[in-house]
Amino acid sequence: MPIHRRALLALAAAPAIARAQGAFPDRPVRLIVPFAPGGNSDTVARVMAPKLSERLGQPVVVENRAGAAGNVAATAFARAKPDGYAIFLGSNGPLTVNPVIQANLGYDPVRDFAPVGMFVRTPNVLAVHRSVPARTLAELIALSKAAPGSITTGSSGTGSTSHLAIESFNAATGAALQHVPYGSGGAMAPDLIAGNIRAGMTEISTALPLHREGVVRILATGSAGRLAVIPEVPSFEEAGVPGFRAAAFVGIVVPTGTPADIVAVLAAAVGAAVADPGNRHRLEEMGSEMARPEEAAPAGFAAFLVREGAWTRAAAERAGLRPG
Repeated sequence: MPIHRRALLALAAAPAIARAQGAFPDRPVRLIVPFAPGGNSDTVARVMAPKLSERLGQPVVVENRAGAAGNVAATAFARAKPDGYAIFLGSNGPLTVNPVIQANLGYDPVRDFAPVGMFVRTPNVLAVHRSVPARTLAELIALSKAAPGSITTGSSGTGSTSHLAIESFNAATGAALQHVPYGSGGAMAPDLIAGNIRAGMTEISTALPLHREGVVRILATGSAGRLAVIPEVPSFEEAGVPGFRAAAFVGIVVPTGTPADIVAVLAAAVGAAVADPGNRHRLEEMGSEMARPEEAAPAGFAAFLVREGAWTRAAAERAGLRPG
């Protein structure tokens, strides 16, 4: 029985179609970082990208698109094609903080993004200038209560994770730290070094070199326990603030509607990057805490984002921040 001409044409075209469609990914993947180069998110992205590339078998190219605390890139990404070839480095600002304190974002992180996996948490720490007489968290609390407003404390900006941590700390302890907003932890550091502000709540990656040089003293970390890179410093909880946590997180999200098989491929790459010993060593040396295996997967990261969103809303209410 002769084969129909249309069937022959289909058979002839099949290899070309297979080559065109291919298995994901068959071309480079863009990793969108919604902040300028040099910060914590950018550093994590550039540490992780080589392992992502290795696992995916294609280059993962980091692209920085800074603006409006991550909103510029997040708004554009919410409208990106859901094909896995553009992935977004999500963190506190675009995913949990901005939706609580800013109106008319132009995107909804719950509706528009699908979690793939978390890379790391980078704890915030409370550091004081070396001229401050407090050697412990309890002593700093007492100093602040004795002269409310005297312990000027810098953050990465109004509504930032570090600002919310300051307000949560004051609410939990009765301390009277005076918030001073900056544009970033890096922008705050010179004033803390000079003693123009007396303390700073910032990511450990910013404060740790200054602590080691003796310019500042880190009094407590927002981690679950003591960190290996700074074992002499207690967590806030150890220092007497039960349940206190404060950290910047970084992970990958994709546009909602990305096919499940593509999300699975990306999640496997995230898991491999998190488990890689070289990546772990480099990031843990900076004070970051690697995501647990379940958090490096879509369901675990999604559950984490729900918890983080609840904490953020409560902290914003304590700080008197409203969408605007």
